[in-house]
Amino acid sequence: MADLFAWFIISFFLLISLLVLVTYQLLCLADLEFDYINPYDSSARINMVVLPEYITQAVLCCFYLLTKHWILALFFLPYLFHNVRLYRQGRHLVDVTEIFNLLTWEKKQRLVKLFYLVFTLFLSVFWMIYTSLD
Repeated sequence: MADLFAWFIISFFLLISLLVLVTYQLLCLADLEFDYINPYDSSARINMVVLPEYITQAVLCCFYLLTKHWILALFFLPYLFHNVRLYRQGRHLVDVTEIFNLLTWEKKQRLVKLFYLVFTLFLSVFWMIYTSLD
């Protein structure tokens, strides 16, 4: 039972940190959209947290694989594949000169990530409750 709670606590805090990072990126994009911040500062702030987001997500996926939570790891594989593909193509960072042209796309991309992470958080909580009842 202690192993279950240790798994849940680590998973929960990693998911919450991912949610915070994606929400921070969305707030930076919203501030840029309403002209509260200039494009250079917005791009610098977003680019500063992109790699920690990718690393945290990869650690969480590996954590699910190591703890043999196959279904949760399977849910995170498309997200991991998307991040790896963006990184290998060099499109993971926001460009200062193109940020206004890609603003709606960047916001939609982060919103999809946010909803995906919220769904995974609820799935993780449900899975923890389900396994603790057995």
